[in-house]
Amino acid sequence: MAQVTPFLMFQGNAEKAMNFYTLHIADSAITSIVRYGANEAGVEGTVVRAAFELKGQKFMCNDSNVKHGFDFTPSYSMFITCDSEEEIDILFAAFMQGGSELMPLGSYGFSRKFGWLVDQFGVSWQFTLPFVE
Repeated sequence: MAQVTPFLMFQGNAEKAMNFYTLHIADSAITSIVRYGANEAGVEGTVVRAAFELKGQKFMCNDSNVKHGFDFTPSYSMFITCDSEEEIDILFAAFMQGGSELMPLGSYGFSRKFGWLVDQFGVSWQFTLPFVE
């Protein structure tokens, strides 16, 4: 086995999501995109398969060419450990645009500051600022 890679299945906005994530998380990039062409199974121009990295973590994603009744669930989330209060505030605010809050930024006893949200694409994110040791 070469590796285990998280895979996110979107319904038409995979490229927009990757662009958003790589814009807001430093040291991140889209590494490959294969798009549906004319007369193929998916909507022309949407993502057949793509790869991107966020801070060295590899992800894959696509735009499902089959409409389905399920989407992402908050029980599977991306966990971001921030380096400063400024960073957690900026990232949380950016990811909240068009999203919904599950736990507002605050102190919950297990970190200095923590917040949990579902972004505009339906992906769940937890942001934490650990205690200084």
